[in-house]
Amino acid sequence: MADEPLLPPHGGYRDLKAFQNTVIIHDATVAFCRRFLKPTDRTVDQMVQAARSGKQNIAEGSSMSGTSRASELKLVGVARASLEELLNDYQDFLRQRNLAEWPRDHEKAVYIRRLAYRNGKSYSTYRIYIEEKSPETAANTMVCILRQTCYLLDKIKKQLSDRLVEEGGINERIYRERRNRRGF
Repeated sequence: MADEPLLPPHGGYRDLKAFQNTVIIHDATVAFCRRFLKPTDRTVDQMVQAARSGKQNIAEGSSMSGTSRASELKLVGVARASLEELLNDYQDFLRQRNLAEWPRDHEKAVYIRRLAYRNGKSYSTYRIYIEEKSPETAANTMVCILRQTCYLLDKIKKQLSDRLVEEGGINERIYRERRNRRGF
């Protein structure tokens, strides 16, 4: 902490598994809506915007982290909330069509969750389950990915809040730097 620059490095969000998942979620949600929902359905815009918000708020928060850890934490929280909203949309889709939501230990759910550990995963890793399978499989695939991503974002929020409490934000760094330059 003593050698920490006044403006620490920031960005790097593209390397976060949570961000990589949100890119998949955004692409998959667009494909899902095109395939299973009517273009005039108001839910389409809501779902696509929630998916986009999850992705964009991680990027924005990471970019702001150098000057405002509190803003980074807030924006990660917004991303998490947007993905929770989207998760509910997929669960509503299943319920309203009398389709089963896979329990956590369902064979297919376990398989989809394991795809997350593949190197270089992208939307193409999940494409067949979104574009070529049943609506039940497509929605449940999204539920699995969203739950994993929300879990990752919860861990990031915890790390960010712990770090903010431990080290403070830009105001605390400026105060420490002023004290160091003044010699007391």
